[in-house]
Amino acid sequence: MAIILGIESSCDETSASICIDGEIKSNIIASQAIHAKYGGVVPELASRAHQQNIIPTVDQAIAAAKISKNEIDAVAFTRGPGLLGALLVGTSFAKSFALAMNKPLIEVNHMQAHILAHFIDDPKPNFPFLCLTVSGGHTQIVLVKDYFEMELLGETLDDAAGEAFDKTAKILNLPYPGGPLIDKHAQNGDPKAFKLPEPQIADLNFSFSGLKTAILYLVQDEIKKNPNFLDERMDDLCASVQDRIVSILLNKLKKAAKETGVKDIAIAGGVSANSGLRKGLLEMGEKYKWNVFIPKFEYCTDNAAMIAIAGYQKHLIQDYVPQDIAPLARMTV
Repeated sequence: MAIILGIESSCDETSASICIDGEIKSNIIASQAIHAKYGGVVPELASRAHQQNIIPTVDQAIAAAKISKNEIDAVAFTRGPGLLGALLVGTSFAKSFALAMNKPLIEVNHMQAHILAHFIDDPKPNFPFLCLTVSGGHTQIVLVKDYFEMELLGETLDDAAGEAFDKTAKILNLPYPGGPLIDKHAQNGDPKAFKLPEPQIADLNFSFSGLKTAILYLVQDEIKKNPNFLDERMDDLCASVQDRIVSILLNKLKKAAKETGVKDIAIAGGVSANSGLRKGLLEMGEKYKWNVFIPKFEYCTDNAAMIAIAGYQKHLIQDYVPQDIAPLARMTV
């Protein structure tokens, strides 16, 4: 029996999870509300909150899994990518815990872990599969050949999809985090109410900065005509924004599927919780006869369960790292 402690601290959520023989037994997440008043994550405040949260979060994860800390076989932690100060807290704790308990350390790439979250529950995709990984910091199309053999086919050249949602929300005077609020308003709006541009980017890469600028100019022009524009047309505006971001993502994914011939298609990352993206992928999957894989909501955003399941796969092949390991703010799949 293999028991893995997973620790995630890449951004503004402290999370700990226990995985026993590939089955997630606990997944505790401590969110940080303090960033809402600033309209975005403040790295220094995130680091301090991680320091406060990490010990009680790990304690809760161990208790919820009904094991003792002595039973843990290995400690998996997010090495990167992410905010360096936040990563330092999780890395330092993982190293200290492993050293004190004389257990091996397992480094985990945060972006790979989002993809490997698909191996927590059934049904699981077959290798090779395509994964569209979309979050606040990353937008990537990855060809997944094996658990840790991944090829980056395309990525954003500027803003990530989640960033586009949050920056648009700021333009619309919606509080942070804005992505879920745009999704909520979009439920009641007309997705074709406003015509927004689709960037013509080569290959399988993305760009969202131009779309963000187009939205800004649209709002400014409409407010000049009608000061109550945002209040009166919020639902339609959010629906149009969401429809365009989703179409940008899915059109590139469709192109990747055609070029590779792969039929198992997955999404991952925080934006994979978006209802428009989920609905659009299911419709496209039905049209093109894809096998579609969408993670549960609790495994979309940053969480330690995905770190633990990735750590479990590395534990099986004894892929450990030494105590002098350091976090990395930037990593690729």
